[in-house]
Order: sequence, then C-alpha cells, then structure tokens
Amino acid sequence: MTTTSELATTAATEPRKRVKLWLAIGGLLFGLILGAVLLLATGVWRLGPPQLHGFVMQSPHPVANFTLMGAEGKAVSLRDFRGQVVLLYFGYTYCPDVCPATLVELKQAVQALDKDAAEVQMIMVSVDPERDTPESLQEYVSYFHPSFIGLTGTESEVLAAATPLGVFFEKSEGTAATGYLIDHTATVLLIDKKGYLRLVYPFGITGAEIAADLQYIIKN
Repeated sequence: MTTTSELATTAATEPRKRVKLWLAIGGLLFGLILGAVLLLATGVWRLGPPQLHGFVMQSPHPVANFTLMGAEGKAVSLRDFRGQVVLLYFGYTYCPDVCPATLVELKQAVQALDKDAAEVQMIMVSVDPERDTPESLQEYVSYFHPSFIGLTGTESEVLAAATPLGVFFEKSEGTAATGYLIDHTATVLLIDKKGYLRLVYPFGITGAEIAADLQYIIKN
C-alpha cells in the first residue's frame, strides 16, 4: 500500500518530470528549426541561379529573325538555330584587335563546354560586307573554331539585323596598310534556345565567364 509520504513525494516529482519532458521537446524543436534555418541559409544559394556575367536582360524579348548569306551562297536565318543557344557577334575580318581577341574568348568558351558544345552556335555577322565575302568570312571564323559560322549580306541587310539589337557600325579612316577601319559595337549577344536575348557581354569578357553562363542557360 502506498503511504501518504510516498504519495507526497510522487506529487512533488511529477511536475519536475513534466518540465524536463517539455524542455526536451523544446530543445528538439529548436534544433530542428535551427537546422532548417542553416539549410536555407546555405542550400538556397546552391539551388538558385548562379551569378551571371555580363548585362542580364531583366525582361528578355525575342530577337527579330534575319536572313543573311553564308558560305557557298547558302541563305541562313537566325531562326534556323532555334533549340540551340546562339552567341551572336558583329565584327569583320580586317579588324586589327578587338574582333580576334573576342573570337579567342568565344573559342575558349565553347571548348570548355566539352560535350555540351553542340548545344551552342556561335555566329559572326560581318559589318564590312564590302570586303568580307561569305567564303573569306567563313574561312576566318573557322580558324578560331570549326563550328563557328560567318554571315554577311548587303549593307542594308546587315543594318536591318544589327540596328534592333543596338549594334552600331561605321567606316573610319585607317592607314595605307590596313585601308579603312570599321568602328563597331563590340558586344557579344547570348540568345537562348527559344530565341530570347538573355545576356549582353561587353568587350573584355573571358571565355571562362561565358562558359559558366552557358552551362546554366543550356539547362534552363
């Protein structure tokens, strides 16, 4: 039989047991919440989009289609590459510095993609149709990478393709050795698989930076 003193002892210890139980439950909940906060603080950055390079188009818009002349007299349209990511550059083969430097970086970007390189098409449109024939332009871009494509056309056709994209070009005085030069916008435009302009790269962007963006854009 339980004595009065034993009942008193039990009554005195039961509240302490309940307090310990609630403290244990509270500690467990706090640990779970803290763990979730830490996961959010560290994991969300990995799950979210990376820091893209160049100028990100906050409201991407579809690029108007254009058709220019490729090698062997073949008409090539921008929409022919729907389903691939397009790196679009306006330059010319007589360019003494900016164009070859840019094409070197684009070459390195494509090479860095390895098996994903087939998902990307680099296109250079000549802003010097007076001197750049479809054949000479293709030979020039192929020197940097065999997958690169060169397109040209009449001056009005090139203007129609360049102007909506904010690309400017005009002749400037050169030397007896070089002939005239072309001042032109030296940006690289990244167009996604659906034909939307997503990124604009200024001159000086590195191939590694472009490759990092391409790896994300290809999969998204």
